[in-house]
Amino acid sequence: MPMAGPLQHDGPAETNGEERRPPTTARTPTLSHRMKHDKSILALTVSFTNVFAGTQGGEILVYSLDTYERRKVIEAHKGSVLALCLSQDQGVLLSSASDPIINVWCPTTFRHLYALWSTYDVGDIFCVAYSAHHHAVYLGAQNTSIQWYDLKEKDSRPRPPLASHPSERKNRFFDSAGPGGVLTPRPNGSRNRQRDAVGGQNLEIAKQDIHQFAHYGYVYCMLLGRGILPESPSEEVLVSGGGDGRIILWRINPGKTGGISQIYTLEDGREEGESILSLAREGSFLYSGRLDGEINVWDLETRQLVRSLKGTTGDVLTLSLGGGFLFAGGKSGLVQKFNQHYESISTFKAHNGLILASAFTRFNDKPVLVTGGNDSTVVIWDIQDCTEPTLAGRRSNNDLMVESLSQFVSFRTVSSMPKYRAECRRGASFLRSVFQNFGAATEMLNTAEPYNPTVFAKFRGNPTTAASRKKILFYGHYDVIPAENEQGKWKHDPFTLTGEGGYLYGRGTSDNKGPIMAAIYAAHELANEQSLAADIIFIIEGEEESGSRGFAQAIKANKDLIGDVDWILLANSYWLDDYVPCLTYGLRGVIHATVQIESRHPDLHSGVDGSALLDEPLKDLVMLLSKLTGFHGKVQIPGFYDPILPLTDDEKHLYSEITETLLRGNPDLGDPEELAQSLMRRWREASLTIHRFQTSGPENSTIIPRLAKASLSMRLVPNQEASEVAQSLKSYLDSQFQQLESKNQLTVTIDHQAEPWLGDYTNEIFQTLESAIMLVWGPTLGQRRSSVPVLKSTVDCSAPSPTSESRPSPTTSNTLANGSVEPDGARSSSPTMLARKPLYIREGGSIPSIRFLEKEFGAPAAHLPCGQASDSAHLDNERLRLVNLYNSKKIFKKVFRELPEK
Repeated sequence: MPMAGPLQHDGPAETNGEERRPPTTARTPTLSHRMKHDKSILALTVSFTNVFAGTQGGEILVYSLDTYERRKVIEAHKGSVLALCLSQDQGVLLSSASDPIINVWCPTTFRHLYALWSTYDVGDIFCVAYSAHHHAVYLGAQNTSIQWYDLKEKDSRPRPPLASHPSERKNRFFDSAGPGGVLTPRPNGSRNRQRDAVGGQNLEIAKQDIHQFAHYGYVYCMLLGRGILPESPSEEVLVSGGGDGRIILWRINPGKTGGISQIYTLEDGREEGESILSLAREGSFLYSGRLDGEINVWDLETRQLVRSLKGTTGDVLTLSLGGGFLFAGGKSGLVQKFNQHYESISTFKAHNGLILASAFTRFNDKPVLVTGGNDSTVVIWDIQDCTEPTLAGRRSNNDLMVESLSQFVSFRTVSSMPKYRAECRRGASFLRSVFQNFGAATEMLNTAEPYNPTVFAKFRGNPTTAASRKKILFYGHYDVIPAENEQGKWKHDPFTLTGEGGYLYGRGTSDNKGPIMAAIYAAHELANEQSLAADIIFIIEGEEESGSRGFAQAIKANKDLIGDVDWILLANSYWLDDYVPCLTYGLRGVIHATVQIESRHPDLHSGVDGSALLDEPLKDLVMLLSKLTGFHGKVQIPGFYDPILPLTDDEKHLYSEITETLLRGNPDLGDPEELAQSLMRRWREASLTIHRFQTSGPENSTIIPRLAKASLSMRLVPNQEASEVAQSLKSYLDSQFQQLESKNQLTVTIDHQAEPWLGDYTNEIFQTLESAIMLVWGPTLGQRRSSVPVLKSTVDCSAPSPTSESRPSPTTSNTLANGSVEPDGARSSSPTMLARKPLYIREGGSIPSIRFLEKEFGAPAAHLPCGQASDSAHLDNERLRLVNLYNSKKIFKKVFRELPEK
């Protein structure tokens, strides 16, 4: 791609390979994102919005330049895709391969337009070029020819017979007769073509449109453009490089259906030329890559070789120009970066293998280098030191948001591990500095030692409405679950944000640092646009993953600073699957307890002291815990289920919408009624779980431990009060223990408790969130209704517990995450104009602070899940999809702007 300013040259040609010392200000490009595939990347080109990558397997991969998601896999060729070319007007995309066929595509709909092949067996087609002015396609082939086809002639020429298709031609080796003269029948070529290379017109190159022996070697590379001939700058010229070491300039003769004639040859005087492997051009300077790191710089005005550079890339397989730099990549996996004076200013490892393709582009005014290699990856590089004034220093808010998140993730803010206490403080200070840099008023709310502080920040709305301004409180947490990675299960360092395959990997990206950063940048953008009608208050705690220790006390002590609140918003969970946005209106509460039984005697030997007269603590504990639950896990504590609210008809309809949507995307989930019951048991039924046992004494099979204890948790549902259930648990265990008539001592400790939460999903904050989701996430592609339906066969949620034969297996979050895959190209199909309405869901987990904040401020809360089911929060390889981060910011921005108007 041409640059705004040419690389400068000075002095005579250098052939000794010496390089000048790079200036200290040179920057190595930053790895922005990596997309992995299962086959080598052989070709690349970029449009305004997409990266197109040709693979060894005959596919064309389409990646978004915005979110790096894979939008489409085009099954294009039977052989390796060796070259890709996008027309200058970006109207057509051409691919060539070892088929040997050229396919022409629409780069926006990915529709197949033409299949083009030669009359002769040309071998591999190494390169392809397209003239938008002449509407002509040019190819360079293994058989040393350059061939062309004038698309203006496509409707006037006869249709080629099926027998002329390369797949129908007889191969002298593979189609030779076997023993006895037996021939294996060949499959019909039209039926044997790639899935996406169908439709459109079949075109065959005429024999007169072939320049045989254009080079005395393979035609490896070509480019086409204007401004190449100083005497005729408006004329389009074709440039080709071959295995004979020559570079040839060709005139396109419009009177000869795109035919070419040689203008002149660039030669460096060598008796035996070494292959020209790659070409790039800027203005009147042409750059060619050769074997063993040699890069030649040609002046097209004087037709002279003005520089010969020696790189460290090995064979120079690809060259790209942009941002005032020349980028060379090749056999060593290194990319070498040259400045305007041809000084090598940085060299960096880009791929674990050969670099086979590269491209430079600008996206949202940001300069980007894309590389591809035989390590099956496409890598996006951020070029931050462009010499072009129009490119230098431009960073979008999305780029800055990811950069801030990267710094945020780097702090090991693990609240449960004392060794990270200082890191937690540094993480809180960094977060406060982000708020301060955006003009928010901030305070650090201290909690009781040794707990982590809570960060308070306020973005003030329009000052003219100070007396009547609404106030939205955003709650989140900056602490994370441990990620020591001792067993090496993480793909990358958990505390280094890593972009891969459209996702950002790192501990806390989804829970909860990514959503926090999206909300901060949303408020910042509104403040900058002077569109902030409400005060946005941020309360970000540092102890949520450890039970919100000290949080309630810190909030109560700072009520005057925080002030009144109208609505509470949090974003600390995930969708049900990986496709459908959700809104959460209910959470279970939790009680964590320890049940301990201890005897007066020490640890004993079962052979020496064991008898029926001895009350064994572990045996007592097992018998006591067995009293807690009955058939199918029913909790036996008297009155435990009495406060639970019945299922309403309106909520039944929500479950019908959920099951209909999930089953449409993943029919293997089974019966809708069983699926609904499985979700209800996780979300709106209370439960009791025994987590682990601990005993005293050495770990061998002969010890009677003097002490035995167990950890258990109880998940509570709305209308159950945690303090009342905790007291009921203690009373019930006391009464059951007395019935054992044991001489041991029982101790029941309530370690932690959190209230359940139930929101009103019909109120204004939920409705504003729904409207924002429908606008931001766009059309449903015909897969969802725009309102909650009442199904004819509604789910029967009042049925008794099923028998063991009919009892459904529980649908876990892992089942939903792994069973939800949006097919490639779904977004490129013709969508309906229905908006993507979110699913209203409840969750089985607990967030201690949400119900507390509602009670403390007398304000309703709503919960926006930002992540997908497969985010692996609390697990190895936690991640957040980049498009989810961007869209979450958009949703927060819309809610912050529109909710105060309700």
